[in-house]
Amino acid sequence: MPQPDLVIFDCDGVLVDSEIIAARVEADLLTEAGYEISAEEIAETYAGLTFKDIMVAVEEKARIPFQISMIDRAEDLIDKRLKKEVRAIERVHQAIAALTAPRCICSNSRSERIEFMLERTQLLPLFAGRIFSALETPTGKTKPAPDVFLHAADTLGANPANTFVIEDSVHGVTGGRSAGMRVIGFTGASHSYPGHADALTEAGAETVIRRWADLKSVLDALSAWSDA
Repeated sequence: MPQPDLVIFDCDGVLVDSEIIAARVEADLLTEAGYEISAEEIAETYAGLTFKDIMVAVEEKARIPFQISMIDRAEDLIDKRLKKEVRAIERVHQAIAALTAPRCICSNSRSERIEFMLERTQLLPLFAGRIFSALETPTGKTKPAPDVFLHAADTLGANPANTFVIEDSVHGVTGGRSAGMRVIGFTGASHSYPGHADALTEAGAETVIRRWADLKSVLDALSAWSDA
């Protein structure tokens, strides 16, 4: 059975159930600043983006200027809530431990945040030394740009064409596909919404899973198909 060169996991909403926590904070701040929006709308429309990118998108859409200080405020509030509330997605430890292919994380979050979330959820030993933050790559470009994926593949000696990406957002799927990688969508976190799987497929995911128990069989099937 052929094996991928690398399996790349997004962090927020894939490994840890953090997207809904961040969305609640971001929705409160945007509403307070004059743009009424729910956490559910944030999760559906802007999942996978940094709060800075969300603010820019909303400013362009609504023509409402925001204070730049909102970014630091959001980061602080989200960090505080994540440190108390974040949980691992059900059965993710077992799914990752069962993989034989090399693995890493590519995320738009700061590496400091990724590490404290992984430490809290006991996932850090599974990814130690293989955590890539888009904010800390040579270009600093965040998803949907492909830069963080390509940087990880280059660092770890992986062929992008034989690399799989697991993503929960349209922006992440778009970035993975732009990097020339194969993408599996994931809809098993609390921020998932009706039509989530369809949106990921339309963005370029080859298939979508909602249970970590399905990961190994899906990877085996897609790897065999590519070798046929």
